[in-house]
Amino acid sequence: MSTPDFFRSRLDQMIDLKHPLAVLATRLPWAAIEASVAPKLAHQVRPAKRVIGEDLAGRFDGEFGGGVRPAGRPRLPIRLMASLLYLKNSFNLSDEELVLRWAENVQWQFFSGMDYYEPRLPCDATQIGRFRRLLGEEGIEQLLKATIHCAVDIKAIKPAELERVIVDSTVQSKAIAHPVDSRLLEIARHKVVSAAKRAGISCKRTYALEGKALRRKAGGYAHAKQFKRLRKTVKRQRTILGVVMREVQRKLDADRSAVAAGGAPTKEPGSPKAISDLTMLLERAERIRTQQRNTKNKLYALHAPEAECISKGKARNPYKFGVKVSLVVTHQRGLMVGARSFPGNPYDGHVLSAQLEQTTNLLQDTGRVPKQVIVDLGYRGVDSDNPGVQIIHRGKLKSLSDHEKRLLWRRQAIEPLIGHTKADHGMDRCWLQGAMGDALHALSCAAGYNIRWLLRAIARLGLRGLSCALSTLSAYATALLRAMPGPISKLGWRVTPIRTAWSANALPTLGWRN
Repeated sequence: MSTPDFFRSRLDQMIDLKHPLAVLATRLPWAAIEASVAPKLAHQVRPAKRVIGEDLAGRFDGEFGGGVRPAGRPRLPIRLMASLLYLKNSFNLSDEELVLRWAENVQWQFFSGMDYYEPRLPCDATQIGRFRRLLGEEGIEQLLKATIHCAVDIKAIKPAELERVIVDSTVQSKAIAHPVDSRLLEIARHKVVSAAKRAGISCKRTYALEGKALRRKAGGYAHAKQFKRLRKTVKRQRTILGVVMREVQRKLDADRSAVAAGGAPTKEPGSPKAISDLTMLLERAERIRTQQRNTKNKLYALHAPEAECISKGKARNPYKFGVKVSLVVTHQRGLMVGARSFPGNPYDGHVLSAQLEQTTNLLQDTGRVPKQVIVDLGYRGVDSDNPGVQIIHRGKLKSLSDHEKRLLWRRQAIEPLIGHTKADHGMDRCWLQGAMGDALHALSCAAGYNIRWLLRAIARLGLRGLSCALSTLSAYATALLRAMPGPISKLGWRVTPIRTAWSANALPTLGWRN
C-alpha cells in the first residue's frame, strides 16, 4: 500500500498558527459558503433532443442527450477557488500573480484548506475568471456575507452596530483610455475593416495609411491648440469611416441576399460569430461617427459601451468614465456590509432603497437590519422611499438632536475607506467585461476589504494566540496529570480525553473536570 504523505509534514506543523490568516482560516464559515455556492456549480439538466432519421435498420424516431451530463474535467474544491478570490482582492493581485504566489506561500495554502504543501499552481489562471462568472452576483454576495458573519462570530463587531451604517457612492473607473474623437474614429475604422475581413468581405480601400496620418495630425493640432485644423481633420476621419462602413454594409447585404436566394456568399466567414460581430461593430461605429458634443448617451469606448461619463466636480479629475458604485459601512467599526453597482449614472438618493435592500439581505442571518443611515446631501428628499429607516444628513441639522449631530460627525469616516478599497483592493479600475463585470468587481473588492479588516481585528483582539495557547496548555496539563497520578487521585480529580481537533468554529479545550 502506497503512503505518499507519510514522510511529508503537515501545513499546521510548518506555519505559525498564531498568524491572523491561519486563525481566520479556522473561523470563516467554509461549510456555509460551500452549501450556498454548490448549486451554482452543479451540472445542469439539459433537455433531450428529438431525432428523426433513417438508417440500415429502417426509419427511427427517438430522443438523445437528455438529463445531466457529467462530461468534462472534475471541478476543483469550492473552498480552494473561494479562497483564491478572497486572496486576489485582499492583496490586489492579478490572476497570474495570484497562482504564482499561492504555490510559494504556505500560509495561503493553509487558508485554502490544504493539508500538505503543494509545490505547484492551484489551477490555471483563467479558471479564476470562469469560476467568478459561474458564481455570478449572488454567489459573490455569499462570499461577502460570510465575512460579515465571521466578524460577528469572533466578536470583532457587536450585532447592534449593524443597525447604524454610513452610505456613500463613488465611481468605479472602466479600463478604457480617455475618449478623444479622433482616436475613437480611427479605432472604429480599423475594427470595422478587421471584422469585415474575418467575415469574408474585402474592402476596395481601407484608408489605413491615411487614417494613421490623420490620427497623428489630430494629436499635433490639439497639442498646439490649432482647433480649426483639428476640426477639419476630425471631419475627414468621419468621412472615411462612413465610406468604409457603407461599402461593408453593401457587400454584407449582397451576401445575405445571395444566401436567401439559395446561393453562397462571395467568401465563407472565418468563424460562425464573424457576421454577428461585424453587425455589432457597424452599429457602434455608426454611433461614434454621428455623435456630437451635446449628444446624449454617447459611446466612450468601442469595447465597453456600458461606460458612463460621471462628473465628480474635482479640479484634478473632473470627469471619470465608468459606473457608479454605492458602498455601505458600519458607523462605528467601518466593516463593509454592502456594495452594489448602478449603471446609467442615477441620482444617489434614487438608489438608496436598492442599496439598503442588498444590505438587509446580507444581514438577514444576524437578525439585524439598518435603522439609521448617515449620508451626505446627495441623498436628500428620499425619506418617503425608505420607510422605517432614519436618514441623517446635514440638510436636517436644525431638527437633529445632539446625539444625532455627533453621529453625523463620523459621516466622513467612509471617505478613507473608499480610498483604501480603490488603492489596496483594485476598485480604482475595473478590467472585467460588461455591466456584469462591474457588479462582480465591486462585490469582490468589498469582500477583499473585509478580509483585511478581519485580519486587523484578529490581531487587535489577540485571537491569534488563543488557539495555540489552549492547545499547548492542554498538552502540558495532560503530561502533568499523567506524571503525578497519586496526588491527583487523592484530590478526587479524574482525566478525560483531551480534544485537539480543529474545526471551523471550535477550538481545542481542556478535557478535565472535577
